[in-house]
Amino acid sequence: MPKVKIEKKSQIHKKVARQGILFNTNLGQHIMKNPEIIQSMVDKAAVRPTDVVIEIGPGTGNMTMKLLERCKKVIAYEVDPRMVAELQKRVQGTALKSKLEIRIGDVLKAGRLPFFDMCIANVPYQISSPLIWKLLLHRPIFRCAVLMFQKEFADKLVAKPGDDLYSRLSINTQLLARVDSLGDVGRNNFRPAPDVDSAIVRIEPRNPPPAVNFKEWDGLTRIAFGRKNKTLLASFIQTSVITLLTENYNTHCSINDKKIPENFDMEELIKTVLNPRMGKKRAKQLDIDDFIELLYAFNKVGIHFA
Repeated sequence: MPKVKIEKKSQIHKKVARQGILFNTNLGQHIMKNPEIIQSMVDKAAVRPTDVVIEIGPGTGNMTMKLLERCKKVIAYEVDPRMVAELQKRVQGTALKSKLEIRIGDVLKAGRLPFFDMCIANVPYQISSPLIWKLLLHRPIFRCAVLMFQKEFADKLVAKPGDDLYSRLSINTQLLARVDSLGDVGRNNFRPAPDVDSAIVRIEPRNPPPAVNFKEWDGLTRIAFGRKNKTLLASFIQTSVITLLTENYNTHCSINDKKIPENFDMEELIKTVLNPRMGKKRAKQLDIDDFIELLYAFNKVGIHFA
């Protein structure tokens, strides 16, 4: 039976003495300790005095205090009651207390978010991807978000066609928003230091959003990037994909009172849409315009992805 490493009480006591509070890294509690980076994030977000700002995982409030000095209101989502107590302690007896609203719990389970102008946060790594979609699908559209992520995740968000890290995450995010890198952040700027470096990105939702059915788009890119090193033709004529698209086609015909042609062959229809030029390409080579053109071509012949 493998040995389980148990941290001695003396080691835990040393950590508490050094940190002031024992952080739970399982919750992504790596507190930014460099005030210059915190100030830079607030500055690059261009926070206005009239802004309502959402912060996720405020921790002990280093970022929160800077935001409260600049904006109208901060709505902070925090899952750890100990951190909530630390935050309340920092604003107690100050003029900033009335500008802070703390919501205890997981932001991903919070249902619809309240109105906000921007989101600024050092994001716990494990919620990075679902948080992106929760923000980008929120309505009304917010102005911008300045977020710190694990470096590899941030690099995927800004990756371009042909890049090694270009993925479904890249193109789905860039369809809905302009994403810019604001620089890397070394792991030693956190307490306790994580195992990886971080990076900051600025996300500005496209307003108005593109005239694309996002469920259809997401279904298309899921198939295309499912085997991103394979050609599009190889990805779309997999048995499981043909079965799915055939079911969707039958449903579409039924809803629109359209007769299904005799000897209908989904694979042949897919090959018609993916002409020899497009069929030989790989998902990692295509940009947003290419995928919009592809989605339109599939929809035109009755092939749907949602």
